[in-house]
Amino acid sequence: MQRLIIKRLLGTMTSLKPINAAVPKYGVGTQPFTVLIEGNIGSGKTTFIKHFQKFEDKICAMTEPVEKWRNFKGYNLLELMYIDPDRWAMPFQSYVMLTMLERHTKPTDKPIKILERSLYSAKYCFVENLHKGGLIHDGMYEILKEWYSYVEDITHIQADLIVYLRTTPEVVYERIRKRARSEEACVPLEYIKQLHELHEDWLIRKKVGCNIKVLEIEADLDLSEIDREYKRSENVITASIQQQRPAVTASPSKRSDFLG
Repeated sequence: MQRLIIKRLLGTMTSLKPINAAVPKYGVGTQPFTVLIEGNIGSGKTTFIKHFQKFEDKICAMTEPVEKWRNFKGYNLLELMYIDPDRWAMPFQSYVMLTMLERHTKPTDKPIKILERSLYSAKYCFVENLHKGGLIHDGMYEILKEWYSYVEDITHIQADLIVYLRTTPEVVYERIRKRARSEEACVPLEYIKQLHELHEDWLIRKKVGCNIKVLEIEADLDLSEIDREYKRSENVITASIQQQRPAVTASPSKRSDFLG
């Protein structure tokens, strides 16, 4: 009797086909056309996003969650990271990852989402710079890398276009001094130069990172001149969206200039 039961069980098991269907990533199909605004500290990312506030009925624009970083249950993690990076860089970057992920996956009913910075710049620029500068231990660095890999494996990070506000370190350093944020008072020019090179490696030299279209904007210009660059980005965003859509017949008010 036992032999008969075992034989039937074995027959059933060999007849079953393995399930190879991949589990879909969290957030697949939930995000609109997404633009990432990247650049060094002081490159004008927040100003760029404010330019698009006039399209608030069509664009979900999300600035960097700096206020969360400044006040996490009463702790200014941003300031602590700058003052004592050996101790605070790891927890700060962990919290950056969490808050960025929240913004990447936050639902919206708008056809366009614009994000100030992203998980990618946190990974390829800021964490990398901390490690190269010896401000985080190799073990901490490997933990953060493992977390980034895991997040990318299980979560769909929508990224259709990167707008790179390209600047020179000396220009943004002067801007940082003028805006006088208390947390940035101890930021040296050398730190800005290092971040610049890592942005260049990622977005210009393509040494690291994923295959996302990059629009480069000359962001050394002062505010009186840079508006035309912002306008150019409107046209590129519109054209990029249209390239991803099937051809349809639309009324003039709904054609490719829908940001206008």
